[in-house]
Amino acid sequence: MLKALFESSRTTKRIISLAYDTLAITCSFYIAICLRLGSFEIPITQRELATLAITVVCTLGAFIRMGMYRAILRYMTPQALNTVFLGSCFSALILAVGSFFTHSFIPRSVPLIYLTITLIIIGGPRLLVHHLVMLLNGTHQGKREPVIVYGAGYTGHQLRLALKATNYKVVAFVDDNIARQGSVFANLKVQSPTQLPHIIRKFGATRVLLALGSAPHSRRAQIIKGLEPMGVSVQTAPAIPDLISGRARIEHIRDVDIEDLLGRDPVKANTDLLSSCITGKAVMVTGAGGSIGGELCRQIVLQAPKRIVLFELNEFSLYRLESELKQILAEKKITTEIIPLLGSVQREHRVETVMRTFGVQTVYHAAAYKHVPLVEHNIVEGVRNNVYGTWYTAEAAIRAGVESFVLISTDKAVRPTNIMGASKRMAELVLQGLSHRQKGTRFSMVRFGNVLGSSGSVVPLFRQQIKLGGPVTVTHPEIIRYFMTIPEAAELVIQAGAMGTGGDVLVLDMGEPVKIVDLARRMVHLSGLTVKSPELPDGDIEITYTGLRPGEKLYEELLIGDNVTGTAHDRIMSAEEFCLSWPDTEALLTELDRACHDYACDRVRELLMRAPTGYATEEALGDAVWLHKTKSAQLRVIK
Repeated sequence: MLKALFESSRTTKRIISLAYDTLAITCSFYIAICLRLGSFEIPITQRELATLAITVVCTLGAFIRMGMYRAILRYMTPQALNTVFLGSCFSALILAVGSFFTHSFIPRSVPLIYLTITLIIIGGPRLLVHHLVMLLNGTHQGKREPVIVYGAGYTGHQLRLALKATNYKVVAFVDDNIARQGSVFANLKVQSPTQLPHIIRKFGATRVLLALGSAPHSRRAQIIKGLEPMGVSVQTAPAIPDLISGRARIEHIRDVDIEDLLGRDPVKANTDLLSSCITGKAVMVTGAGGSIGGELCRQIVLQAPKRIVLFELNEFSLYRLESELKQILAEKKITTEIIPLLGSVQREHRVETVMRTFGVQTVYHAAAYKHVPLVEHNIVEGVRNNVYGTWYTAEAAIRAGVESFVLISTDKAVRPTNIMGASKRMAELVLQGLSHRQKGTRFSMVRFGNVLGSSGSVVPLFRQQIKLGGPVTVTHPEIIRYFMTIPEAAELVIQAGAMGTGGDVLVLDMGEPVKIVDLARRMVHLSGLTVKSPELPDGDIEITYTGLRPGEKLYEELLIGDNVTGTAHDRIMSAEEFCLSWPDTEALLTELDRACHDYACDRVRELLMRAPTGYATEEALGDAVWLHKTKSAQLRVIK
C-alpha cells in the first residue's frame, strides 16, 4: 500500500500533502495552546477559530507560492528543508498578527511554541517519507556500486548529493589536504590518500570519482598517477566553471580527460596578441568546419571581430559551426556578423571575390588534407589541396589587400617521410616566396604537432577499443608524439600570427613528447583494467602492434635547423629556415602542376623530393588511381 502511494500521480500526492498540512497546522495550533495553558480543555471561541482559519489559508498559500508542493520527496535537498522552515516562520507570524486583529485571547508565547511544533509535524514526516522512498529505491535497485570520492570540497559534496538517486553509493571521501583529513564530511570521515588501498579492499570499491573542482592539470595528473596502480576505474566530475555556466551538471561523470594525463597547465594568453589582428576587423577562416578551424572560429568570435567569414567545403560542418557560433555570440552579447560560405580553396576567383566583397583583413588558412595514409593513397588531390589551395588563397589575399595571412602548418612538414608532410612544407615555401615578392600582405606560418580530440586522434580510438574489450592497437612500441589541446593550439596560433613579421615560421612549444604505448597503458589502467602481457597472461586488455602506416615516422620534429629564437611569448619560437626565391618557387610550382595534370604520381613525388622540403622515403607509391592505371598499362603491354 505504501509503495502504491509513492507511485501515485503528482496531483494525488499534492492533494494529500495539502490535506495533511491543513491538519498539521490545526493540530499545532491546538497543541501549542494546550502546552501554554497546561490543560487539554481550552476555551475555543469564534475569534480563535477565525485566527486558525487565517493561519491555515495564509500558510498554505505561502507554501504553494514557495513551491513546496512541487518538490519531489525522494530528491529533497537542504533547500527544500529551508522552505519548510521559512514557511513555518511565516505561519507563526501570521498566527501572531491574526490573533491581534481578531482580538482572540491567545497568549503571546503561543506563536513561538506553535513554530516549534509546526516544524516537527510538517518537516519531520517529510524527512521520514524521503528516507523510506530512498530505502525502497535501494531495495528495488539492488546492491549499489560503492564508489570513493577524491576531494572533500564543494564539488565532492554536490557530487554525493547527486549520486543519492543513482546506482552509486559514496562509501568514503579522500582528500590530500591535511586540514580536511580526519574531519567528518557528509557523515563520512575524510581519509588520507595513503588509506586508499585499505578502503578499496574494505568496501570492494572499483571506481574512484575525482571531485577536484578547478584544480590545475598538473595536480590532477599527480593524483591520477598515484591512482593508476590501484586497479580501479578513475572518472571525474565536471569543473566548477562548467557547472556555473550550465555546460555540465554535477552528475555528468566522465572519463578522465587526456589533458589531465599529460599534466601540463596551459600558459595564460596575452590578450593584446589575441585581439591584435581580430578585434573590430573582418576575419576569414578557411577550413572553418575542421577541428582546428572550428576552434579558431570559437576563439576569434570571443575577440569581437567586425565580421567572420567561415569558408568551408563540407556543408554539414559549416551548418553545425554557424549554429554553435550564433549561440556563443548570443550568450556573450557580441554583435559580430557571421558569414557562412561554401567553397574550395582551389577556386582562386571564388576566394578572391569573397575577400574583396567582405573586406577581409586577416586570414587563417586551416584548409588542408591532414590524414597521412589517406593522402598517400590520394597523392594528386593532396598536393592540389595543400599546395595549390594555399597558393591560390595567398594570391587572392594579396590582390584583395589582406593585411595578415596565417598558415596552419604541422610538425610533419619537418624532414617529411610522407606526401602530406611534404605538401605542407611546400605550402610553407610558397608563402615564404610570396613574402619576398611583395610586402603588402604579411605571411606567417605556425607549426605544431598533434592536437587532442581532433579528427584521427588516437585518444578516442583507444577509449572505444577499451570499451569493446580490446585489443588496443599501437603502430609501433617506440612511437612518440607531441600533444596539445585544440583550444590551447588555436589560442597560440592566433597569438603567433599577431607576432609574425613576414615569411617567418613560428613554432609552438608542445612540451614533452609522449610515448603512445605508455598513453595506451595508462588509459587501460584508469579504466580499472589490466594490460595483458607475458608477465600477466590473464590481463583484461591486450596491446597489439600493427606496424607503421605508409609515410609514418617514429617521432616528429618541430624544427628543421638550429637557427631558432625566442619571442615575446614563452611558448612560441621563431625559426629561420631555408627558402627559395619567388622565380624558383614559381618554376617548381609550374612543373608540379603539369605532373598533377598528367596524374604522374611518380613525377609528383620526384619533384617534392627535389625541392628543398627535406622529403625522403623508400616506400612504394600508394596512390590508388595511379597504381591501378600503371597495372592496367602493364597488362596491355604484356598482351
